[in-house]
Amino acid sequence: MKKAGAAEKRKARRSSASVQNVNRDPSSDNPPRKQAAQDVYQLFAEKVRDHKDLESRWAVLQETRVEYFRGKDFVSFMKNHPELKEILESDRDLETEDIADILLQKNLLVRSDRVVKIVRPGKKKLSSWPAHLEIFPEQVFSENDAFFAWTFVKRRPLWQTLLSFVWPVLTLAICLFPVYPHRCKLLILYSCAGLLVLIFSLLLLRAAIFGAAWIVLGKRVWFFPNILAEEATLRELFCFWPKKDEEERPKWTARFFYAIFAVLVILLLRHHAPNEAARARYQKRMSNIIDDVLEWSPSLALAGMMEKQTVVNATEDNNKFSNESEVTSGTVTSADETESSEETDEHLYDTV
Repeated sequence: MKKAGAAEKRKARRSSASVQNVNRDPSSDNPPRKQAAQDVYQLFAEKVRDHKDLESRWAVLQETRVEYFRGKDFVSFMKNHPELKEILESDRDLETEDIADILLQKNLLVRSDRVVKIVRPGKKKLSSWPAHLEIFPEQVFSENDAFFAWTFVKRRPLWQTLLSFVWPVLTLAICLFPVYPHRCKLLILYSCAGLLVLIFSLLLLRAAIFGAAWIVLGKRVWFFPNILAEEATLRELFCFWPKKDEEERPKWTARFFYAIFAVLVILLLRHHAPNEAARARYQKRMSNIIDDVLEWSPSLALAGMMEKQTVVNATEDNNKFSNESEVTSGTVTSADETESSEETDEHLYDTV
């Protein structure tokens, strides 16, 4: 009842304010003051958005990736941080709902709604943070299952600007890897190999923990739940603790089947594992490939090209000499045959 009464009071206050705005003479408006008020709310919105205590997520709103928060989180945030209202100067005494409505009117916020409004099969309730949103018809603040997306472009910090200049230099450095000294090549090689081993080990350990918890306890436990997410911030990407399991508990028959299947796969891999000799051959082959990459240099490449060109020239000379020899031998053979045929004809004439 108290909430309903407070809502009615706010509506009455808004309606009276709108009536006053309609009856007010337009010539009495002060454009500099209006612009200043707009700047004040813009500054307030930027401060709120940059504050780490306001929980927010990223989603797709009409094919656009936006950052959004929930209405109830905004109310609790303003209760815990009332000092932010001092930015609003003359409007510092407004209620949180009124401030949010002004932000909506100034197009600094847009109220959104989830696209999927039905519970998906296997889940108990709707997602707390939907990944796809759509614009809500009524642009009025609400705490009950309401989502609000920021519409202005967030200012990029200084480190992002500096990073944009670093990318071209990094690309050029990658292209110049073949001409690096041998020690630099070794350092880069082992660093990248260690990073890949860390990533694959983390994914394998994560999958093993999930499989063991799913089979034994019937719970879905994903550590680093956003490590493979396509759209996530850097903070969300390295979130360690798993999310709450909102899906139904799996049946014991499915858990038993996958337990037997996992045991069979492990036994099969162990039976067909390579022996020591095969492992040594594979290691030698890989070390030869790595040595070829590390020992490459422009001088060796030029020397190899010169040797190749020399071999090609020698081959062409040999082919040319062999062709000339064949032509010469063919000419001599034809001359001999002509002489022999003339001698035979003369001998026959003398006989006759």
